Amino acid sequence: MSTFSLRIRFWWARWRAPLSLGQRGERAAERYLRQRGYIVVARGQRQRIGEIDLVAIDSRTNPRTIVFVEVKTRESHIAGHPAEAVDERKQTRLTRLALAYLKFHSLLDQPARFDVIAVTWPAGSRQPTIEHFENAFEARGLPGMFS
Repeated sequence: MSTFSLRIRFWWARWRAPLSLGQRGERAAERYLRQRGYIVVARGQRQRIGEIDLVAIDSRTNPRTIVFVEVKTRESHIAGHPAEAVDERKQTRLTRLALAYLKFHSLLDQPARFDVIAVTWPAGSRQPTIEHFENAFEARGLPGMFS
């Protein structure tokens, strides 16, 4: 490796900000899904009311299903299981975000579901524990909104 390449690597390592626990958890969840045959089509889809962590296609189902994935990462279960953080209010917000995503991409006729991936990554551990809850909740919102 040339001296120039080494200098660039050193500079990049010094100035690159370390990933937060949440970012590391989302990357681990994405790898997990890809290893299981999902096609991840979007990450961090921000809208005015919030963000969808991952949007994936479950190619194992027929027809293919669009999966909106909420990733919750914690260092421990002291404050509760990570999946417990996806309460009714969060589910309603995710439903609205998913509906906007489906409308924007003209996918309202496609089957969709909501999954939750709970990542527990203790401090100092190289690998997290990942739990995948498929079809974790039904769409929530105003009555008649999804009929």
